[in-house]
Amino acid sequence: MTWDNIKSLTPGLLIVSVIVLASQFVSDHYGAPAMLLALLFGIALYFVSEQDRPKPGIALASRSILRFGVALLGLRISTDLALSLGLDVLIMIVIVIVATILFGLLCARFFGFRQKFAFLSAGSVAICGASAAMAISAILPKDERTDERLVFTVVGVTILSTIAMILYPVLAAQLGFSDFETGIFLGATIHDVAQVVGAGFSVGPETGEVATIVKLVRVAMLAPVIIVATLILRQAPQDGPEPVERQPLIPVFVIGFFGLLLVNSMGWIPTAVSDLAGDVSRWALLAAIAGVGLKTSLKDVLDVGGAAIGLLVAETIFIAMLVIIFLF
Repeated sequence: MTWDNIKSLTPGLLIVSVIVLASQFVSDHYGAPAMLLALLFGIALYFVSEQDRPKPGIALASRSILRFGVALLGLRISTDLALSLGLDVLIMIVIVIVATILFGLLCARFFGFRQKFAFLSAGSVAICGASAAMAISAILPKDERTDERLVFTVVGVTILSTIAMILYPVLAAQLGFSDFETGIFLGATIHDVAQVVGAGFSVGPETGEVATIVKLVRVAMLAPVIIVATLILRQAPQDGPEPVERQPLIPVFVIGFFGLLLVNSMGWIPTAVSDLAGDVSRWALLAAIAGVGLKTSLKDVLDVGGAAIGLLVAETIFIAMLVIIFLF
């Protein structure tokens, strides 16, 4: 990278860094989700991205830094961690994820959406909320509404996750679930990792640990889902006359995710390094969503409409009902 490249990236990256630090500060002191705050602060500063100087740095944050953050998620998971749940729970998680994505794709037509938004919303609900939304958006064909759909999805799943964090422990108690079953329910249904941890440990240590492991297994499913989606997208006909950039057979950040997961499963990564990588991943994803927010007009987000809310809510209810059925 030349000095000129660094100079061109610096203004945008400085703006992104300020948003990330402000979001984390407010989150630490008031408990609001840092991811949602970074997105909202970015949208509030949308006018900054209309200037030429910050654009390269903002683009780097919303694309390359995003992929880097997703790849590092692989160090949070190991095969031993997943197998500790038992084969029946692992099979349930896979079925629930696939069924939720298919449900979203089928329901999209009734809400008036094409398959791109359906996959984006259903994938974020099925896997890991805002992180999944950003990773999936990275492989979808781009158009003029790409950032607006992503922002709406991130806001929607974050709000729904927060509501679920409050309501689902109460629902699990009313359904008579044991601590272990409650952990499975919370980990398999709440969208974002932070809210899963909050909901799980509000019930008890065992529930919190089980919920966190289940959630991390869902996160691990992000890579296979993206690979399958990439293969499908490569075969899909183009919607318009303009050529669409073909995605690589397996995106580089997915290779990185699997590689780090494998290395972590071998026990070659010290716990301190794994924890540090998790923190770096979280900061990278915060920077990415701040960059996306900076590129997004609030008016365009609001234009997505109430039907999008309906689709996200329907997918959220579906995954909760499906997990309840499995547990009974």
